[in-house]
Amino acid sequence: MIRWDVNPEILSLGPIHIRWYGLLFATAFIVGFQIMTKIFKQEHKNLDDLNDLVWYMILGTVIGARLGHTLFYNPEYYLSHPIEILKIWKGGLASHGAAIGILIAVYLYSKKKKDQPFLWTMDRVVITVALGGAFIRTGNLFNSEIIGKPTDVPWAFIFVRAHVANPLVPRHPTQIYEALAYLISFFILYHIYKKNKGKLVDGYLFGLFLVLVFGFRFFVEFFKEVQEPFEKGLALDMGQLLSIPLVLAGIYLLIRAKKNLPSKKTGNKHG
Repeated sequence: MIRWDVNPEILSLGPIHIRWYGLLFATAFIVGFQIMTKIFKQEHKNLDDLNDLVWYMILGTVIGARLGHTLFYNPEYYLSHPIEILKIWKGGLASHGAAIGILIAVYLYSKKKKDQPFLWTMDRVVITVALGGAFIRTGNLFNSEIIGKPTDVPWAFIFVRAHVANPLVPRHPTQIYEALAYLISFFILYHIYKKNKGKLVDGYLFGLFLVLVFGFRFFVEFFKEVQEPFEKGLALDMGQLLSIPLVLAGIYLLIRAKKNLPSKKTGNKHG
């Protein structure tokens, strides 16, 4: 058993509190920007466009994640106290909401960039999103949140600082499960991109991302504690219900890509 009693704060200076979660969240964007810079240079895209894309991504991720948490997990409270929606520092971000926010942000971005269609852009963005997910779940670990159900496996964690009835019960470290899964997804996506650059049908990597990330998300939810009381009465929790349509969308994109495979003469085929 591993006793996890890490302070989520790195340091505190008066009203300023620097937390591991915030640092890892910011690191996800910084590393993602470096990867996208390399991709844009290799594909001879305007780096000024990348600066625009980053802002679209930041706004889409933060707004989507926050609204997703408030509307998916506790709509009655937040609709009755709308000002609380703005208090992001109190916690409450949903990855499914972030996914929807990113989709909308990239769609709006692509509408202004004729040489960067929606699916073309998503194929490249999801590479960094998978890696970002690994950083963010590591941040959840430092916060001792999104913990797993009780278990007696040898790698179980005792989350001393978790806000549960009995924090001394060994539990599945589901944050680590997800972080590793997303990291593996990143390597798979990036490897396929590098190996087949210019040969893949637009939407293939996006579809593979949806199947890998949200397919695993559906699976790992069986080992998690529910995030809200109302989920206890559901056959599938909210994370699983929200993952199903995304996995189905990924399967559709993969089938679509297979049907539209380019010939050697035509090269890359935009969707």
